[in-house]
Amino acid sequence: MRRTTTSAAMAAALLLTSAAPAAAAGTTTAARTATTGTHTAASVAAHTAAAGAQPKVPLAARLLGRQALPAGDGWAAAGPGTTGGSTATADQVHLVRDRAGLVRALGGDNATNRFNATPKIIYVEGAVDGFEGPDGAPLGCDDLADPEYSLPAYLAAYDPAGWGRVAPSGPLEAARVRSVANQTRQTQINVGPNTTIVGLRGATLTGLTLMIDTANNVIVRNLTFDDARDCFPAWSPTDGETGNWNSQYDQISVRRSANVWVDHNTFTDGDNPDSAQPSYFGRPYQVHDGSLDITHTANLVTASFNRFVGRDKLMLIGSSNTVGPDVGRLNVTLHHNVFDGVLQRLPRVRFGQVDLYNNFYRLAGPGFEYAVGVGVQSAVYAENNYFALGADIAAADLLYDWGGTAITTRGNWVRATGDRARPVDLVAAYNAAHEPDLGSDAGWTPTLRAGPVLPAALVPLTVPLLAGADRLPV
Repeated sequence: MRRTTTSAAMAAALLLTSAAPAAAAGTTTAARTATTGTHTAASVAAHTAAAGAQPKVPLAARLLGRQALPAGDGWAAAGPGTTGGSTATADQVHLVRDRAGLVRALGGDNATNRFNATPKIIYVEGAVDGFEGPDGAPLGCDDLADPEYSLPAYLAAYDPAGWGRVAPSGPLEAARVRSVANQTRQTQINVGPNTTIVGLRGATLTGLTLMIDTANNVIVRNLTFDDARDCFPAWSPTDGETGNWNSQYDQISVRRSANVWVDHNTFTDGDNPDSAQPSYFGRPYQVHDGSLDITHTANLVTASFNRFVGRDKLMLIGSSNTVGPDVGRLNVTLHHNVFDGVLQRLPRVRFGQVDLYNNFYRLAGPGFEYAVGVGVQSAVYAENNYFALGADIAAADLLYDWGGTAITTRGNWVRATGDRARPVDLVAAYNAAHEPDLGSDAGWTPTLRAGPVLPAALVPLTVPLLAGADRLPV
């Protein structure tokens, strides 16, 4: 036991060192600074002196804001790498405390901020609420609804018992679409290229979506994302056997963008989980979509040390089975993340080469569907992950065939309820219970990884200590 504890402590120290900003430490750190863009305290001070005073932000947070993704840290390190707003001049370093301040820091006009490529660093303090009106007053769904829309009228009009199983149309559906447009303008916050957003301790983004669309080179770190709710979910009568409610808004959406690093964040629905919503037309009224969706030709994304808690749909990599521009893109690395009490899309993958290593899955509760979705032309490489399974979940349930052909799984451990943790061949477990079989070779081997890959047995001892918001030294 002493040897195990020591190994876990050493692994935690190694992981924390790789995840924290580099400090001045002689020639080695100087070389790392030159190659990765990581800034030391001295370089931050020099930058500030040259360009004027910065907001009063703790030194550790300023170092974090100037940090680039380390070389070799997953797919986001490919190509030009990911530096975010690390080169921002002092007038482009902002401290924000509300929605209006966040929009100003991103460029001033939410409709056009996605095109603002000026390097910028944004520190978030406290809670920023997407449902905050121009005067600072809180908005409700009724404030965003089109005058011709109401949920009771919508339910009466499109009840399948009378309407049938065809897509809603007509004045009420048009009013719902206009209501969605109103909410999009309010709660979808557009992020431009060359941006770093860092939360100070306790920072929360609630009721909003960070939309990273046609915005290369973006870093998002140390934030809690809470309850990105949709006021106007759509009824989709042909989705599944009996239809489903579908919502619009992710917590972070990455589209048509490359070199994006999402690190040390927490994603939750807070006190408004989908499990607490009513059922309409016999289906749960879902008001949340994904936590971190990577779609529409996005590429070169690293998501590291994040914590996903108690959510349903989590991470969609690729949104369509159509063979086209997504081919050769959607390349994503997921490492040292915690998936805690979540139900599906952990992730669901189409087309991309996705490296999935040293993640901790704690899976339990009613409604669990699957962990890794193997979709059309996907190439997932899952290595040294750890799965702790609640009652009624088996190793055979961890993969799901969404039209894919193969997945590489190596060194993964599973601890089922009432059993000890042990290595499990996830493909063999799936194939023993399902037809057709999945192949065991996704056709590639990852080369972009940050530091050594931990043995799966150490993952539950180390990763939960380090993943999520407020674990970084800010």
